[in-house]
Amino acid sequence: MRPSGRQTNEMREISIETGVTMHAEGSCLIKCGNTHVLCTATIDERVPPFLKNSGLGWVTAEYGMLPRATNTRMRREAKNGQSGRTQEIQRLIGRSLRAGVDRVALGERQIVVDCDVIQADGGTRCASITGGWVALKLAVQKLMKAGDVISDPLIDPVAAISCGIYAGQEVLDLDYPEDSEAGVDGNFVMTAGKLIEVQMSAEGSTYTRAQMDALLDLAEKGVAELTAAQLAAVS
Repeated sequence: MRPSGRQTNEMREISIETGVTMHAEGSCLIKCGNTHVLCTATIDERVPPFLKNSGLGWVTAEYGMLPRATNTRMRREAKNGQSGRTQEIQRLIGRSLRAGVDRVALGERQIVVDCDVIQADGGTRCASITGGWVALKLAVQKLMKAGDVISDPLIDPVAAISCGIYAGQEVLDLDYPEDSEAGVDGNFVMTAGKLIEVQMSAEGSTYTRAQMDALLDLAEKGVAELTAAQLAAVS
């Protein structure tokens, strides 16, 4: 039995509220159970120096956790003093979102996606990717409405989910009590049935090829549910 009482293939309740900030070109508040992340997308008509005059657009991300997102207070991280974990997560978010972007169609501009964890209960990086795509999509819709972009540069929705082996069972969408005790922990980033990135590690025990396949099957189910929620939010 999972601590939450969920079935092994059951997701936490998902909600995505859009337009939650006044100024950002795209924004949403994604809630995956008790994990809540505010995602905003900002359009910048400049690109990083290495892309100047290339005709290619760029999507990047920043990630952070509010001091009381967890059960004890954390110190705020200055940009130049970010932990290795924070840097790794925001790089993951950025490259995951870029995998679903036609950078030629986007044009020579940059969209910055900020993911701020308000409350953490496991799966914050996955929620950030899933909500980040929604904020990105809303920003792109504004570009298209203004005529600044001719065709939609977002190829397919990008979403992510965690799966793992808890108490000897393959389970979908780990919350913190499961994540902290899982023998195997994995994050799956996908788009349109294709893999973008898989991060899997043996936390307390090794795993077999059959178990990995079972986790991938769970991830596909979870991502399909997340994609449906994303499309409903931006329609």
